[in-house]
Amino acid sequence: MARVRHPNDMARRRFIHFIHSAGRRRAFSAFIAMCGSIALAGAGILLAQSPQPAPSKQENPGKTFVGFDRNDYPGDAALAELKKSFAFTGFWLSPPPGEKSNSWKGKRSQVSDAGFGFLLLFNGKLEKELPSQTEAQALGKIDGARAAEAADDERFSKGATIFLDQEEGGRLSPVQLAYILAWVDGVNAGGYRSGIYCSGIPAREGKGVSIVTALNLKSRASSRDLAFFVFNDVCPPSPGCRIPQRLPSVSASGVKFAEVWQYAQSPREKSRTVHCAATYAKDGNCYPPGMQSGGVYVDLNFATSPDPSHARK
Repeated sequence: MARVRHPNDMARRRFIHFIHSAGRRRAFSAFIAMCGSIALAGAGILLAQSPQPAPSKQENPGKTFVGFDRNDYPGDAALAELKKSFAFTGFWLSPPPGEKSNSWKGKRSQVSDAGFGFLLLFNGKLEKELPSQTEAQALGKIDGARAAEAADDERFSKGATIFLDQEEGGRLSPVQLAYILAWVDGVNAGGYRSGIYCSGIPAREGKGVSIVTALNLKSRASSRDLAFFVFNDVCPPSPGCRIPQRLPSVSASGVKFAEVWQYAQSPREKSRTVHCAATYAKDGNCYPPGMQSGGVYVDLNFATSPDPSHARK
């Protein structure tokens, strides 16, 4: 391998040659000049070796941030206490699963003023609500447009990521996939980026075969830019209902391309959380630090950004 010559080597040789061919006073003057040359050469090396920031949507690549989500808006008075523990919060753009109304509607300013980043959520259709692929595509397109319109109504920034809540795990059926892809296209047409909330837990299909919903969708929607928010509350890899001192990477969820990991849910799923049951409250819910008596239980998330939807203006 060829040795890389440092600019200081050349400057040093030039100075020694000059000593032998000039008087002391001239050498001293040359020494001063050479020092300046060496300093400038050294500065050039430092600048050349300084790493340049890579373009990324992550505000601090490689760092993990903690957030929460819940179906009901926690109330204006609770935001300050919640902000002590969390960088971001889920924010529903539709009624959450099982609800007919959305208590988060109209609360963007309050959440933003409290300093939270956003995790924008939209409730998707269940498989039983999708009679055929044709109807699934039509419903997906309609819901995608509704999600974009709801984000507009809340005055979120164009380009923000909206996550579709896909509650059903396992291998996606043709009608589920048709609905999701149509929804993605509808959100994109409205000027937003699409994301999906889905399972990161292997689901058994029998005969030793298992499938992870996030991986299944990733492979079948490879032509689309899709952000992934995965849930995996199995302990381990989940630390349970707590915020560990040393935060794991989001890829520890088991889905390496995920941008958000929901690692604890309220109430807990007993079969998946048997090894971390003691971290949850006696009623099975997960309460934020310092708020066990306030009735504000939450789901806990790790993310690669303090604003996972990149929705703050």
